[in-house]
Amino acid sequence: MLRVGGKVMMESDKQETVGVVEKKAESGADLFLWANQMEPLKGEVKLELFLFNKNYTPYKVKMAEAILEQARVMFVAQMVNFVNSEVEKGLKVRELGTNVGEDEVVSCVELKKVGRLETLIHVIEKEYAEIEFFKEADHDFRRIKGIIARCEVGDKKFFVAKQIQPTAALRSVASWELKGQTFEPFRADLGIKIPDDEQVLVVEDTVFVFNQGKFERLFQFDAKTEALAEEKIAEIMQSYSLAFPEGVSLASLLQGKKPLIKKLSNLEIGEMSQDKVIEYADEMQLELMTDDNGAVIIMDDADLTGFVNLLSEDYFISSASGKRYEVKSKKLMREPEGGEPPRG
Repeated sequence: MLRVGGKVMMESDKQETVGVVEKKAESGADLFLWANQMEPLKGEVKLELFLFNKNYTPYKVKMAEAILEQARVMFVAQMVNFVNSEVEKGLKVRELGTNVGEDEVVSCVELKKVGRLETLIHVIEKEYAEIEFFKEADHDFRRIKGIIARCEVGDKKFFVAKQIQPTAALRSVASWELKGQTFEPFRADLGIKIPDDEQVLVVEDTVFVFNQGKFERLFQFDAKTEALAEEKIAEIMQSYSLAFPEGVSLASLLQGKKPLIKKLSNLEIGEMSQDKVIEYADEMQLELMTDDNGAVIIMDDADLTGFVNLLSEDYFISSASGKRYEVKSKKLMREPEGGEPPRG
């Protein structure tokens, strides 16, 4: 049996549903299977909440038993209900960045591509004991960017993240409570509004994006830029032999580097051979390290920026003064015609 939109269906009915709904992206978790499995369990989910700041440092937050049911609804039940109800209207899952102009779509992307979110979850899972409890006096709620819930039920674990507007928080020094007909002092340190819309869900190694704008702001992720980066990474790795330290890759170094990705987008990758790049670096007296196999060693951001600048031919030596320059902006001159001097 399969539960879809609150209805129990027999095996013979499955094919009809699959025809309406794109079950999942090319790889990763299945959103619709998750929602079906969670339907009878959504009232049993164990929640632990973490605030995280603009540096994506998480902070533990205790939760009173009195708000547990409300938290389950806001972080789990509403999302499960949304997926199970919208599936009957043709809800689809598409790779992030490919759903332009489509309605009834939840986007998805691999967790490993969203570095800030992946790191945040890694810290929560692997460095839990070192995470501090949030204290307004020490951590300043104005620096908080979002809230993430670690959710567990049985052998299933998933995360739900939401953006928080710290400017909307109520502080005791400037807020009152209205009880019946009477204003009274605001007794809490802070009053926080938790968004009640569906934003970001992480199941296994897949991120499901219900609100792309909030997701991109929350984790500084630009789908178009990341797609362009993937394309350029493939071209660079095909054209050049590069070596990275353990745990570092071209993708990880380019993540979130919009100016560098934009610069790469304007280059014809492979136009300059590997030998020519190394020769050019020597001519400009730049430190470009190579290993025993001739691969260019990229240790960090600075090395990668230097390598891209070489591909862009951003260094030159003045024939007049002999001084070396790094060019920040340049314009290609057109070829001279009829013996004329070259012009810009």
